[in-house]
Amino acid sequence: MVKQTIQIFARVKPAGKAPAVYSADNEEQGGGRLEFVVPRDLADGFVNNKRESYRFRFQKVFDQTAKQDDIFKMIAKPVADNVLAGYNGTIFAYGQTGSGKTFTITGGAESYSDRGIIPRTLSYLYQHFSQDSSKVYTTHISYLEIYNEVGYDLLDPRHEASNLEDLPKVTIMEDPDQNIHLKNLSLQASANEEEALNLLFLGDTNRMIAETPMNQASTRSHCIFTVHLCVREPGSATVCRSKLHLVDLAGSERVGKTGVGGQILTEAKYINLSLHYLEQVITALSEKNRSHIPYRNSMMTSVLRDSLGGNCMTTMIATVSVDKRNIDESISTCRFAQRVALIKNEALLNEELDPALLIARLKKEIQSLKAELAMVTGEQRSDELTAEEIQRLEEQVKVFLDDHDLDGTLDLGPDMRKIHYCFSLLKARVQEKPSLQIGTDTSSPLSLSDRHDRQTSAEELLKLKDMLTQRDNEIISSGILVSMLKKEKKKVQEASAQIANFSSRDTAFSNSSSSSTPAEKRLTGEASESFTQTQHLKTRPRGPELSMGRQEAFEIFRRDHEDRLSIDDNKAILKQRFAEAKALGEQVNQARNRVNELKKQLEVRRMQIAAEGVVKDQPNSESDPLEERLRSQIEEEKKSYKSTFGRLKGLKTEIEHLQHLLQKSKIRLQRDFQDWWTQEASRLQDQKPESAEVRQSQESSLFTSSSSSYDRAINTQERKPSDVTAPSPRELRALSSSGLNSTSIPMTGDQQTDADILAFIKARQSLLTRSGLAPK
Repeated sequence: MVKQTIQIFARVKPAGKAPAVYSADNEEQGGGRLEFVVPRDLADGFVNNKRESYRFRFQKVFDQTAKQDDIFKMIAKPVADNVLAGYNGTIFAYGQTGSGKTFTITGGAESYSDRGIIPRTLSYLYQHFSQDSSKVYTTHISYLEIYNEVGYDLLDPRHEASNLEDLPKVTIMEDPDQNIHLKNLSLQASANEEEALNLLFLGDTNRMIAETPMNQASTRSHCIFTVHLCVREPGSATVCRSKLHLVDLAGSERVGKTGVGGQILTEAKYINLSLHYLEQVITALSEKNRSHIPYRNSMMTSVLRDSLGGNCMTTMIATVSVDKRNIDESISTCRFAQRVALIKNEALLNEELDPALLIARLKKEIQSLKAELAMVTGEQRSDELTAEEIQRLEEQVKVFLDDHDLDGTLDLGPDMRKIHYCFSLLKARVQEKPSLQIGTDTSSPLSLSDRHDRQTSAEELLKLKDMLTQRDNEIISSGILVSMLKKEKKKVQEASAQIANFSSRDTAFSNSSSSSTPAEKRLTGEASESFTQTQHLKTRPRGPELSMGRQEAFEIFRRDHEDRLSIDDNKAILKQRFAEAKALGEQVNQARNRVNELKKQLEVRRMQIAAEGVVKDQPNSESDPLEERLRSQIEEEKKSYKSTFGRLKGLKTEIEHLQHLLQKSKIRLQRDFQDWWTQEASRLQDQKPESAEVRQSQESSLFTSSSSSYDRAINTQERKPSDVTAPSPRELRALSSSGLNSTSIPMTGDQQTDADILAFIKARQSLLTRSGLAPK
């Protein structure tokens, strides 16, 4: 493993008519130096702390007179040598639009000497292949273009695209080891330099190029030309696989300076956004103790994950333009290069075993071992046991199991096939009869039937235990609810007695035109509510779960608990404090905003005073009243902010205390309910359960009184002020004759529920009989 930082180089584009003041020096120890001199502008005022000199260090700085061949020898050739040795390599150019990135990477078309890094690297690699006959080299080439954050395959042989959108789109996929795979990106084999250059020419013709005010042939996309190299020595199972990425990034540009619009503006937005994400990755990698690196923000950073902080030897070329109008962008490019130089990569030698050769070698070794084994044992073995061997092994296992001697052994010889088969037989015997000893005889029909009967009995016993536990839970739940129901029954009986007194005077009510009194409405409402609660408790579905019963019991227990009032009060106070805290928070934010606004006004006023002093050519020593007033307002707002913030802090402490008290009350309430529930359950378990007939009679009497109260309550509640006449006996008899009977109601199938329904019908019929309204 080789650890090294990313190598950075600078190349200066030949300047136009008005170059800026700069200097390039490569004679210093440890690399080159590039310095820009930016004179101060008198229009900025006398007080101007702007820097005039900007110095940046590189491995080497290539001035305007540098040739393409010099660039290749100093930058690309060492990277290509590392790729041939089995390491991954990357070369990418970064700079503003029109600074010479594409010319450096791809080259120009005017003369042969203008060839860039890609064609010269291909020529160097294939020349090395032809000279080195001791190894076998295999190369594949891919060409990826990222245009508006969408990947396209520029070398797809199945498409002869006239437009970029017609090319196949490339998508990113990631495996569990966080390795990036590019779907739909083709790898084209190239046997010689001519085929590789043809692929490069094919990809360049499909690239997206447009004319902008900064560059007549501006590339509007990022392009990654990758050479996949596989090196193998003849007869060796070791293979070296390496990759060489040659990246031509699209140039950053300031839209305000270029003034572009339409499609070119959209392209510029995507280019600047992807370069911004690249800068985020570079910044995160240069910081220490940074846990997350945002590679996934863009497609370009995802593809170049290995090149940036991974298994790769990376080199960056910063292309700068020294024209005066571009000096700010050139300084920004150099600053970016200084951050890139802080990144350390860990390059690994990509050696692996060839799977095909390894499999062939292992097969040959297996055959050799089989031949040696047959020579030692004197018998030829196959992969599977014969039928005679299987029968003989089963007899040996049976004799071994029937033998009661603890020192008995099972002699199988040095044959793993027989050992594995015997172990499988023993495992099958153990799984068939887990409750018996291994030494018993399991081959007779009698023992098989006994084993089946015992298994059936054990399953039935488990089912009965589950049913018993379920019934115990039902008895406990119903017992607690019945005890609560008895308490509610007293309230229902009292209300029924009062309603009976009012119902005896139905004739007087029928002649009266006045409405019911408030006392009557209250009594009838209580009776109806009590009956509804009773009916809900009795008709609740019963089962092994007690969640509904516990919830109902908890609501009643909470209503009568001693801490209920304190809990409700604390909730109300807490709600009020939350509202006050919200109001104070808004006041704090408003005060902060007012302070910031006043500070801005004060700064503007100071600038105005300074400008007036420059115009009048004399400093203004008098104090400005507006400035003094703004300062006093800022101090007042700060005092208000501190006061409000202190109140908010105290209110926060009070809210936390109230929440703590509320939590303690809730825990105490739940603990008290749990203790009460446990006591009731244990008390009902100690008592002798009532018989079914007695419980049914109690429920019938309860439903008799409840239904009577319910009928009267309903009749009272449905009476309107304009219609208070009682129904005639003929109407009541018609209602009773058309009422429900035990044969017209479909049963549910549940024994307990059907018994409750029949008890209710019986109680209702008895009530109608006593009233003389039953059908004859």
